[in-house]
Amino acid sequence: MKSGFVTFVGRPNVGKSTLLNQILGQKVTIVSDKPQTTRTQVRGVLTTPDAQVVFVDTPGIHKPRTLLGERLNDTAASSIGDVDVVCLLVDATQPVGRGDQWVGSRIPRDAFIVVNKVDIATPTQVLDQLKAASELIDRGEEYFPVSARTGEGVSQLLDALIARLPEGPSYYPDDMVTDVPEAFWVAELVREQLLAVTRDEVPHSVATRVTEWDWPRIRVEILVERDSQKGIVIGRKGSVLKEVGTRVREQLPKGAYIELFVKVDKDWQRRPRALERLGY
Repeated sequence: MKSGFVTFVGRPNVGKSTLLNQILGQKVTIVSDKPQTTRTQVRGVLTTPDAQVVFVDTPGIHKPRTLLGERLNDTAASSIGDVDVVCLLVDATQPVGRGDQWVGSRIPRDAFIVVNKVDIATPTQVLDQLKAASELIDRGEEYFPVSARTGEGVSQLLDALIARLPEGPSYYPDDMVTDVPEAFWVAELVREQLLAVTRDEVPHSVATRVTEWDWPRIRVEILVERDSQKGIVIGRKGSVLKEVGTRVREQLPKGAYIELFVKVDKDWQRRPRALERLGY
């Protein structure tokens, strides 16, 4: 039996969460094209007859502008030293920049380099990114072009990861796919759909948490930083909340009833107590 921990690190929006969902064959972490969608470490567990791989999805490492941003970076950085394999994800469609350099300087020499989004990149872009990553990192031991969206190249990456793991016990039950608590997951689904529906208007200013759970009734509180954002999140005659609630219910067991409430918590991203209350 082989077992161990693998972490995905990289800039925001390189596809870490999409890759994790693809490997596990189900959704265990929310996905958005907005930076900083992932705000905590999320563990996904893949168990095969001869191996158990515990994947750690992390926030995208970026230049922080708030206390929340600093804590997200700390969360991502803390995962690098406590795992068996580190995978640095690079976007095949975007030039390698300072963000990649900063992350690359902090990963171990035997890290895997994963060039993602090959399904929308040209062959020339993929080759250029593989070359740039090798020059940038000068330490990656193996390189993998993949598409987290379509699954192209993912099985080869997975085989190499399992081969690298040491012999060891199962850390989680065979039927466990994630360690995310159910209430946290519902709150994350609400935030994901808010990002999708409101688009560019309030992505960083929104936080969500479950305040009451009496199945099938679930009350979710949505926090924003300013009164003007509250109107955007509610929408005209409640249209945004209605659409978000509908989208979330579609992803939950039949019969779930979601109550959404919006509250202004001024500058919560910059206040330590507010962040701790939200689990950041």
